[in-house]
Amino acid sequence: MMNARWERRLAQFNRAWVVVSVLAAFLAVDGVRRAAVAATLASPDQAAQVVSVRAVTVKDGAVSGQIVNNSSRTIRDVQLQIRYTWLWKNEMRPGEDSVSDTVYYTVEGDMPPGGNKPFTYKPSSPLPSRPDGRYEVTVSVAGFAELIPQK
Repeated sequence: MMNARWERRLAQFNRAWVVVSVLAAFLAVDGVRRAAVAATLASPDQAAQVVSVRAVTVKDGAVSGQIVNNSSRTIRDVQLQIRYTWLWKNEMRPGEDSVSDTVYYTVEGDMPPGGNKPFTYKPSSPLPSRPDGRYEVTVSVAGFAELIPQK
């Protein structure tokens, strides 16, 4: 049989455990709520209103340009989709192998409202030089984080 001292300690432990459990549950729910807000999706048109790409140049497969923050908030870690689309000289009789490629490149760091940031992506291996076609290179914004101050 327990004595009174052990019963009091067990009761204190149980109260502390309840407080910790409630606090942990609150933090978990709050974390899920914040994560859900952080993962808000935008249509390509909405995203283009926030961040855009301009002055794109391509030389030997390397792609350079500028990212522009069109919003009134800081944005971070802009992910670019760079598409190397192979266009055959004779599209009616294309070759057997497809040399088109898509890469995702992240321009890390913060960009203030109205600011811009240069970027350069260089493929790890040179693009094949072939007489039966050419590459068309396009760059678009695939994602970014927009920093929204807490109220």
